[in-house]
Amino acid sequence: MLVVNINKLKTLGLVICIAVAFALPLMGLKAYYLHIAVLGLIHGLLVLGLNLIAGYTGQLSLAQAGFFGLGSYITALLMLNAGMSFWLAALLGILATGTFAACVGLPTLRLKGPYFVISTLGLGEIIRLVFVHWESVTRGPNGLAGIPAPDPIDLGFMVLTFESKTSAYYLILVVLLVTIYFYHNLIDSRVGRAFRAIRDDSIAAEVMGINLTAYKVLAFAAGAMLSALAGALYTSYIRFISPDTFTIGEAVNILIMLVLGGMGTISGALAGALGITYLLETMRIFADYRMVIYGLLMFVIIVYMPQGLAGLGNSLLERMAIIFSPNTPKPVAKVKAELPHSVEGEV
Repeated sequence: MLVVNINKLKTLGLVICIAVAFALPLMGLKAYYLHIAVLGLIHGLLVLGLNLIAGYTGQLSLAQAGFFGLGSYITALLMLNAGMSFWLAALLGILATGTFAACVGLPTLRLKGPYFVISTLGLGEIIRLVFVHWESVTRGPNGLAGIPAPDPIDLGFMVLTFESKTSAYYLILVVLLVTIYFYHNLIDSRVGRAFRAIRDDSIAAEVMGINLTAYKVLAFAAGAMLSALAGALYTSYIRFISPDTFTIGEAVNILIMLVLGGMGTISGALAGALGITYLLETMRIFADYRMVIYGLLMFVIIVYMPQGLAGLGNSLLERMAIIFSPNTPKPVAKVKAELPHSVEGEV
């Protein structure tokens, strides 16, 4: 009999998903659907950043859109005004955003519950207002246009360019996969265990010697850096940015993606990001009813799948493992049929 191991199923599923992701542009997709796929990958980085602070550390933040904007604007301004290459500008943008998040996080993360949520909501809005009103640098509501694509990479035997949608898709996909690899290692490390201990019981974690403030600030800064990375990639792909992209609505969308996908899981964060991105785009045909349908779907998923899409996937894998396992308990009727006649009556 076939024996199904959940870990093997997850590994197989991961391999299939990666293969499909690399083959997607080769399937003759229209440019519009490839564009949605690129946005889904960028949202994947954003949701992973929020997942680090909210899903693993238990601190609900609504500042991710602001950090997304910081990464975008810093990268774009360094490329346009200082003539830097995309790679250096993106690196500096990520480091600057992480440093800013750590400095802001030191006082902010001392707040608890709704006070912390409101403070991060205000932080994200303050960042957006800076983009709007600092016109001498950011050009205000007009935004920044003419942002160049990432510089070509010379491999010796070939030169990689990133001018087309397909090349941008592969660049962002590779960055996302590398990020997931390091992200998974971080979550499985001592630092990741400290994050989860703080989420589950902060008092017990502190008694065990875990520095709550230090680990919270680390998670907050690391999540901000992932959002800044998404912002740098978004800037190089869209070639235009404005404050309208980094609103409170975008922060709420990122949170919804995480909740519906499954907080505290990597697969859930990615599933939520890709699924909601596609859903929001495809529902544009319903015009005024788009947000109503979106709200109803969220209600159904939250009520009937409280652990999100990741929880649903895990339940399906567990059922498959039980069905195909040779140690699965047999139904009572079948057991009775196999027992000797003298023992059957006792059953």
